Amino acid sequence: MYDHIVVPVAPDHIGEYFTSLDVARRLLSKAGRLSVLSVLEELPSYVGSYFPSDQIKKNLVELKDAIETELGGEDVDVHVRSGHPTNTILAWAEKNNADCIVVSSHRPGLPDLLLGSTAARVVRHAQCAVVVLR
Repeated sequence: MYDHIVVPVAPDHIGEYFTSLDVARRLLSKAGRLSVLSVLEELPSYVGSYFPSDQIKKNLVELKDAIETELGGEDVDVHVRSGHPTNTILAWAEKNNADCIVVSSHRPGLPDLLLGSTAARVVRHAQCAVVVLR
């Protein structure tokens, strides 16, 4: 049983994480915390200059609202950050003392063999237990 579990959620696949949350709830101790974390990738500076300066903040708020509507509940804390997905997930989990990350993965394809998936990088570099769901 874990005291703080993080479930990373891809912004474009919010509705696909009910199984991840179910597994996380089964692994969670009675007094444990369940955090959903979504990371919105930052725009390159040459692209970002074409958008209003507060666009990222607006996108983060909209994403958080969408996740809370779809996956939120009394037992789920929703967090949304901007940055590189793998690095942000790992840093956030460590900073917030997560003792488990429940991450979804897909069947790897050629691009994943060259670049590696987010789930694979989380497994390799996490400082806590990682449960990978397919």
